[in-house]
Amino acid sequence: MKVRTRSSAIIGALFLAATLTLPLTLTTASAEEPSAQVVLTEVARAQGPSAGAAGPDGKVWIAERSGTVRVLGDYGLGDPVLDISDETTTDGERGLLGVAFDPEFAHFYISYTDLEGTSTIDEFAVADGELQPETRRTVLTQEQPYPNHNGGDIKFGPDGYLYIAFGDGGSGGDPHGNGQNLDTLLGKILRIDPTGGEPYAIPSDNPFVAEEGAKDEIWAYGLRNPWRFSFDAGTGDLLIGDVGQSEWEEIDWAPASSKGGENYGWSSMEGNHPFRGGTEPANHVPPVHEYDRSGLGCSVTGGFVYRGEAIEGLAGSYVYSDYCDGTLRTLRIENGAVTEEGDLGVQGGEVISFVEAGDGELYVLAIGGAVSRLDPA
Repeated sequence: MKVRTRSSAIIGALFLAATLTLPLTLTTASAEEPSAQVVLTEVARAQGPSAGAAGPDGKVWIAERSGTVRVLGDYGLGDPVLDISDETTTDGERGLLGVAFDPEFAHFYISYTDLEGTSTIDEFAVADGELQPETRRTVLTQEQPYPNHNGGDIKFGPDGYLYIAFGDGGSGGDPHGNGQNLDTLLGKILRIDPTGGEPYAIPSDNPFVAEEGAKDEIWAYGLRNPWRFSFDAGTGDLLIGDVGQSEWEEIDWAPASSKGGENYGWSSMEGNHPFRGGTEPANHVPPVHEYDRSGLGCSVTGGFVYRGEAIEGLAGSYVYSDYCDGTLRTLRIENGAVTEEGDLGVQGGEVISFVEAGDGELYVLAIGGAVSRLDPA
């Protein structure tokens, strides 16, 4: 590991961005359509940007899949403040896949696959906005049977706990049945208290605490490859983009009042549809939205509910995309139901992730290198 103080292609994917200045067009069932217009403004280039987080002093920190983390400034990305490129590998879907700060910016967390492919969550103390390399410790690990479906996203929830997303372990069709198996962390979203114990503590109100045959860390299950989840900064609701097998992409939703334990269905279900003759579980929580692969893409990239101030007409809309399509799309969700679907009319390339800045504005990361901000037109 190499850590440096702040100072001034990972996979052979072509950056497919078309024009970034098209106006916002929303289709809605309501009588009055939003009037907002947006553009994507490229603010930096990175080497395979994979994730990001709002950091100290209003800065945005950007992770590069090969193992580096750089801070976004007025003139692009600075030199790496963290470099674990000799500790991770980018074969398959591996690499540095997630970063997060705790709510006080006292600790920084990274989610990556090590050289053996094991998913690893490490912690660093932060002082005066700088990582303290000597404080690094491993919080949690999970072996991965295959080099795909690692998940790897991490976020702190409104409750101050760390949430971790893992895919079903990979291959195809969930050959080990991990999605519906509560005795593994694969195919799940976890909820832990990283500083409450050694190496972490489990919140006493996690849904499967003390349940025989179930892992205490589990918050929700039945996920194939949760590729980016987020909490609505306005409501605390949880939204998950879960990549489908071959036909259906889905977005899952849980209210802020949820006590956890949701079963999103995989691998008995793909979206709202039984998978390979499976039977719908009695406790299946269907997606709030799904789309097929006939025209909208092939791999959902979950985003954020927009709570910034720059684009008034977008407030309250969930912004997401698809890695294979790149169009930025929106949903309005009320009481667990989609009331409006929209197309922002801008193309972000091979969108791998979104980042929510401290002021609520959104950044779009394309695996080909573009770091772009969503701005009013």
